[in-house]
Amino acid sequence: MLIGELAERAGTSARTVRYYEQHGLVQPGRSANGYRVYDEHELDIVRKIRGLLELGFDLVDARPFVTCLRAGHRSGDECPESVESLRRRLAEIDDAMDALSTARRELSARISAVAGPPPKCEFSPEGTI
Repeated sequence: MLIGELAERAGTSARTVRYYEQHGLVQPGRSANGYRVYDEHELDIVRKIRGLLELGFDLVDARPFVTCLRAGHRSGDECPESVESLRRRLAEIDDAMDALSTARRELSARISAVAGPPPKCEFSPEGTI
């Protein structure tokens, strides 16, 4: 398939596919007239990259998954480097969730500390009190 079809089937743009190619993640073949041609395996790789990006991975983090897919593994998640990347991303998400929980508790405590309706604040037209 040509780059436009690959992009459409993967839900992305031809520009994005070329960007992945520049980073060495996608490897097209070439037709006799020099056009990029892609097979179903490259489509799977582009879909995998897009899925990883949606989970907060960057292109550097995607490399072990692509390498794993190219080695013949079914999902790209099976290789030790991929598993380590998954664990690292999960830890990052856990840390972010902990930080958000802390911020939520702080905001909730501040709201609870206000007794009754909030005070009426009046400001002068110049912005001074």
